[in-house]
Amino acid sequence: MVKRIYCFEWIIALGFLLLVAVVSSKNHGNQANDLVDLINKNRTSKRLPQLNNSPGLGCMAMQYIKECRFNCSQVNTVNCKPSEDDFTEIFAPNCGVELPTFGTISGLIVGCHQKHLDPPEAFQNVLVHDNGTLSILRNRTHREVGVGIIRAKRHKGPYLWCALFGSNERNSTFVLEDLGKGIEQKEGCYSGSGSSCSSGGRNGSFVWMLIFCIFVLSSTGFF
Repeated sequence: MVKRIYCFEWIIALGFLLLVAVVSSKNHGNQANDLVDLINKNRTSKRLPQLNNSPGLGCMAMQYIKECRFNCSQVNTVNCKPSEDDFTEIFAPNCGVELPTFGTISGLIVGCHQKHLDPPEAFQNVLVHDNGTLSILRNRTHREVGVGIIRAKRHKGPYLWCALFGSNERNSTFVLEDLGKGIEQKEGCYSGSGSSCSSGGRNGSFVWMLIFCIFVLSSTGFF
């Protein structure tokens, strides 16, 4: 009887831990969308128009930092500059951007950090870390923006962020094929998408928590 009560208490406790792990693994949704919201709040605070959240630009932003994923220094600078041809020859095709709709890219901000940063921290410490990046963010010619987030490796390494800006009419450029779905991305996350981050955020905790729970249950003779 005592053993049953003991196991029951363990089940309740582990169930609570699993619930916490599941909630944290969702990482509060898509953080790339959160960053677009912060960009627009910063712009409207200076009476600048909001930018359209473009999934096409967002996906290409993620492709950009995917190519630069191993070039984040210990002082959190990205030493990488892909060719302009990569946008039309690699990034757009990998996302499923319809090439006839490829517009003008009017700005680019890229940065990295050795540790994961929540959207407000990433905004302040990565996207607008100096006057130069702040000037890009507040450029009056921008009409749309897309943000991408990815980690250097699936479960370790630094995180990278990228914001791409376009100066085209809203909703008419960087259109994703298949009615806006584009090509499914298996890692990272980008704005304009309804799916949550995969390796763009701290989602490894759920796996380790599950392993821990199984180990504890096995050691108590539950299985």
